[in-house]
Amino acid sequence: MVTSARRGPYVCGIDAGMDVVSGKWKSLILWELNNHGARRFGELRRGLPGVSEKMLIQHLREMEEDGLVHREVYREVPPRVEYSLTEHGTSLNEALRPLGEWGKRRHERLAAKDTLESA
Repeated sequence: MVTSARRGPYVCGIDAGMDVVSGKWKSLILWELNNHGARRFGELRRGLPGVSEKMLIQHLREMEEDGLVHREVYREVPPRVEYSLTEHGTSLNEALRPLGEWGKRRHERLAAKDTLESA
């Protein structure tokens, strides 16, 4: 397994939490696995338009190392690998839910502002 330098020292809990979800795709991987359950690599890639194969592999490895994602390898032909959220990943997703709600309200506010300005 890959060892990472992402282990602090941390100034506060937010610092430690943001270290685990740093990167554009990690929160979206959490969302995808939470909403759709276990997913194969190709399904994840299709569900995250714009992510490169290299970046998805890197993020999944880091998330597995951090205990957020479980990688299940099925010994069959052709080989099948599925990714799912661990209990730790599910709890992180729950912790991010208020941020998602805040972001949705921000998006709506900005859209309303744009509508007013274009009128």
